[in-house]
Amino acid sequence: TTAAPKPISRNFTLNFTLTDLRYTADLDTPNSRRFLSTVKVMNYYVSLALLGGSSASSAVSQRTCVTFVLRSGRSRDYTKVDAVCSYKDNASLARFDREKLYQELSTMTNNVTKLGHYSLDRSSLYVDG
Repeated sequence: TTAAPKPISRNFTLNFTLTDLRYTADLDTPNSRRFLSTVKVMNYYVSLALLGGSSASSAVSQRTCVTFVLRSGRSRDYTKVDAVCSYKDNASLARFDREKLYQELSTMTNNVTKLGHYSLDRSSLYVDG
């Protein structure tokens, strides 16, 4: 008997801008209470969006973001989020499709306008992988 190929872990990046989270210095400090609570909330909402997909979910399982970087937007009025995410690609099924994932995330975020209680810059969502 031949064993089924094991899923391969791969990375992709996810970028978006929160228009109602003013960037402050404590978001630049990974140990600060504000950074930790913001990342916890981001991880929760992004995980819901990643796991809530449909068609790409059959080929890609265990999508999760492992690293979040928060940085200043224009004049610190908003916060840019860069997330390094991973997924397991099942070789026997269709490959990871970043365009499908983008469409799923777009749908899950109300056409890139809301992520949980945060507002998004509609033109800021980017998936690279």
